[in-house]
Amino acid sequence: MAQHSGSTFTILRRKQVQAECGCSRSTIYQRISQGLWPKPVSLGPRAVGWPAREVAAVNEARIAGADDSRIRALVQRLELARTSASA
Repeated sequence: MAQHSGSTFTILRRKQVQAECGCSRSTIYQRISQGLWPKPVSLGPRAVGWPAREVAAVNEARIAGADDSRIRALVQRLELARTSASA
């Protein structure tokens, strides 16, 4: 895992996410639509990114052999934790 992936507050841009997960842009967005990847956070009017801890968590689950249903549940927990933290 890359060194920056463990940071609590690091936001990764799309190209960094692609490098971390090994997926193409279209695959990332397809997985988002399938609930298999967390939605990005807005960084401004034309910029998005993903929390590094979420990218790392999904990658770790994939490496551990989690099936799609477990990945979906993980993504839901990650996104819930994100919205709970901002409240």
